[in-house]
Amino acid sequence: MESESADHPSANRWLWLAGQGLPLQRPSWNLSALSRSLTIDDTSPIRLASHIALLLVTVLVLSLTRVQWKDWDIPWQLPAPAPQSTQLTVPLLGAQQRAVPVAEGGSLVRAAVPITKVPERPREGITRYVVVPGDTVTGIAEKFGISADTVKWANELDLNPDMLRVGQELIILPVSGVYHVVAQGDTLSQIAKRYKVSPEVIVNYPANDIKDINQPLAVGQVLIVPGGEKPWVAPYVSAYSGPVAQGSQKGTGRFGWPATGRLTSLFGQIVRGRTHTGIDIGGRPGAPVNASDAGTVVFAGWDRTGYGNLVIVNHGNGYLTYYAHLNKILVKRGDAVAQGQRVGTVGCTGLCTGPHLHFEIRQNNVPRNPLGFLP
Repeated sequence: MESESADHPSANRWLWLAGQGLPLQRPSWNLSALSRSLTIDDTSPIRLASHIALLLVTVLVLSLTRVQWKDWDIPWQLPAPAPQSTQLTVPLLGAQQRAVPVAEGGSLVRAAVPITKVPERPREGITRYVVVPGDTVTGIAEKFGISADTVKWANELDLNPDMLRVGQELIILPVSGVYHVVAQGDTLSQIAKRYKVSPEVIVNYPANDIKDINQPLAVGQVLIVPGGEKPWVAPYVSAYSGPVAQGSQKGTGRFGWPATGRLTSLFGQIVRGRTHTGIDIGGRPGAPVNASDAGTVVFAGWDRTGYGNLVIVNHGNGYLTYYAHLNKILVKRGDAVAQGQRVGTVGCTGLCTGPHLHFEIRQNNVPRNPLGFLP
């Protein structure tokens, strides 16, 4: 009882009052509070928070003082490394797998790309091109990035660009312009004036290897004139003057010039808004016009479509020849003519601006370039 009374002051006070003879009253104890005080752990929330704060301060101090923690040597059983490979197979979407080189340390090594595109450098020198089947002047020009005129001028195809032969070697300039071979008496100023450029254009082009405008030119020296234009010089042609075969009615397939004079218009040019279907040979009025090949006259008279006085000869082998703007017609329909036989004279009838012969060659009634057939 003593220990129990000592532990509870309220109980001692009740016993003391009883010993003094004082009236006793039953104490009003809060049994529930007493029960909680006897059962709850002495560790209060404030005390727990203080412990946590102390732990955090300890960790912070150790971190600031860089205290080295003990390096525990715990053995780990690791698997043996796989043998090093010098290549790594990389799967590619939509393609075959490709091996990628790997260095000894395991890092990837950049491999050369087999399709690396090397930038094209501009050509400065002259290229030689051999004609293959299917080639045309226009197609070759587009292939090398130059104008069709440049190809024609450099290879004397001005009159007939269709005269390409398989195996023929062509001169191809690096730029659009003119190919010029220096002749006796040529000067840089004269050449520049002829091709409508300044002398500096020729001097400044590296492939010409010219130091200054006053440098003398060697005969036979090749010059490239960038941007130059070759002047048109009408060639002079001569009519066939050989013997006339007696009674000839079928063509030989070898055509001759029908008149003598200069070419004033070429096949394929645009004349008065229309494509020229033949060639024009200028001449004096009344000059002779001869049959280009043997055959039979199928038309001789006035044409309303612009030809004026017209003669058409059928050569019996799929070819027709037209002789237009004649001053006089010397044959009639149904006549057999031989190669070189006179069929009319040069004039200016129909749609005409001056005396000349308009000459056509048609194969299966399709106009062809006469310069591809004439000698």
